Amino acid sequence: MGGWLDPIKLAIVPDSSPIQRTWSELTRDEFFELARLRTEVFFLEQRIDEPELDDRDRDETTEHVWIADSEGPASYLRVIVDKTVQPGNQDARRLIGRVVTRADRRGEGLSRRLLEHVIQQHGHEPMALHSQSYIQPLYAAVGFETFGDEYVEAGIPHLSMYRAGRGPERGAAPH
Repeated sequence: MGGWLDPIKLAIVPDSSPIQRTWSELTRDEFFELARLRTEVFFLEQRIDEPELDDRDRDETTEHVWIADSEGPASYLRVIVDKTVQPGNQDARRLIGRVVTRADRRGEGLSRRLLEHVIQQHGHEPMALHSQSYIQPLYAAVGFETFGDEYVEAGIPHLSMYRAGRGPERGAAPH
């Protein structure tokens, strides 16, 4: 056989179903592992010297969404909700941020899977995000459009992106 459907390999292929929790639903171990992933990528790899953890993590409206494998969280993002529309976010109150994938799992579409999960749940309302410029095509592929000029945030070039409220993108898998 040898294909990915080989029963032996099926046992080690990680389940890519997103896990979603609010602050009160997270275990201490889950949050520790998510924080470790975020700090490994944002601090150690990207050398961002601004605070990574903030009070938005503990806000009960914040959704922590990730895909795990035998090594822990492989990919993560959070969705925050602003009480009012903030400047630079068009008419969106729901914002996607802290999108991160562990180095050994990059290129497998895990972040896209998480984005599609969020769009399936909240795609009927407008959403915004601040994309590192190099990764903008990922967000464009799920319906986000850039607006405004490129700017530097945390020492890295970024683009503001917006997705109007509508249904899921064609071709996006239902979740």
